[in-house]
Amino acid sequence: MNYLEIKANQKLSGEVRVSGAKNAALPLLASTILSSSTVQIGNLPNVVDINTLLKLLEMLGAKFEKKTHHIEINTNTINETKATYDIVKTMRASILVLGPLLARFGHCEVSLPGGCAIGQRPVDLHLKALEQMGANIEIKNGYILATAPNGLQGTTIVFDKITVTGSENIIMAAALAHGETTIINAAKEPEVVQLCEVLQDAGLDISGIGTNTIKITGTGQKLLNFKAFNVIPDRIEAGTYLCAAAATNSKITITHVEPNHLDAVLAKFKEMGYGIDKTNDTITLLPTNDIKPVNITTTEYPGFPTDMQAQFMAVATQANGTSIIDEKLFENRFMHVSELIRMGANITLNGTVATITGTPNTLTGTDVMATDLRASSALIIAALVSNSTTTVHRIYHLDRGYENIENKFKDLGASLLRKSE
Repeated sequence: MNYLEIKANQKLSGEVRVSGAKNAALPLLASTILSSSTVQIGNLPNVVDINTLLKLLEMLGAKFEKKTHHIEINTNTINETKATYDIVKTMRASILVLGPLLARFGHCEVSLPGGCAIGQRPVDLHLKALEQMGANIEIKNGYILATAPNGLQGTTIVFDKITVTGSENIIMAAALAHGETTIINAAKEPEVVQLCEVLQDAGLDISGIGTNTIKITGTGQKLLNFKAFNVIPDRIEAGTYLCAAAATNSKITITHVEPNHLDAVLAKFKEMGYGIDKTNDTITLLPTNDIKPVNITTTEYPGFPTDMQAQFMAVATQANGTSIIDEKLFENRFMHVSELIRMGANITLNGTVATITGTPNTLTGTDVMATDLRASSALIIAALVSNSTTTVHRIYHLDRGYENIENKFKDLGASLLRKSE
């Protein structure tokens, strides 16, 4: 098993290019099930989660040719509609094939995703919405058995709470449905917006893109004609490198990014005293003479993203004062706290609220263990400001969503060595 060895007391400088967004690419790949012909996708991130979904699509019968960041995929060869447990258990986002498979073929079997390290993310909202669209849903032997022999029917769906993958699944299902579907309380994340825009460019009648009410006139099971497109930049990867710069109080520039997708994150950097310079596709973080504490509450877009909570906690350990982070979205997303405490961080937990007493320059390098994707990056950030070498174990979490992370940090002047144990 691989681990990372990270040298202490590191300053960063230079530029780093942001990869395509994993969380945008996954639903976009699933949406190719709705296509009448080969789809070309550029700026595809080369990370484990993408390869996992491609393996699933291949098992269903899809054919593709993939270069490092580009793919041509044809789903007209799909001859299987069962997404098996062996694949789904490794990545919850596999549930995204449920909507398009059901819409196109009128039946499918998709393994239940099960639990998740950062908390429960049930698919009941997906299933309830599909039932409202006329699907028959049965749970049997750990699988979702879904049928709609006469196709899905447009209807009005009100999500009880905002769900990103739920919104994406139902948007794709509604694309081939009969009649109009209205989704109320839809997610507004940039990744959802791009899915809608790609489907619109493919000929789908869709309105309300970027709002919480989306209206879709389905094609009545007629497939769409996808145009070539590029995956949007990964706002979480961009935010992670900015946090590394903030913790080390360094100046770096992030390139090939969409700054508007990071408004809530950049606002918190400014509250902490950092300078921010932006162009259309770059962000530069400028050091501060006084790293101020910050209060953060995670929420749905356009609010502060839960996927940036762990990284900001690492930054908060270097602030002069007490920061408070309230995690509103996932009940078990503080597992990185115990590892940061092992490094000397002063953090207390009370339910969903973490209180971080900033103790600049007092973290100590040690052996720590990654517990999920974003926790992994938080431990790297903490290691950069520790006073001795840190080893981060179980970095397979990291490889799910960060492309070429050692070399990107090397380009910024840091030393991250991947080793085997």
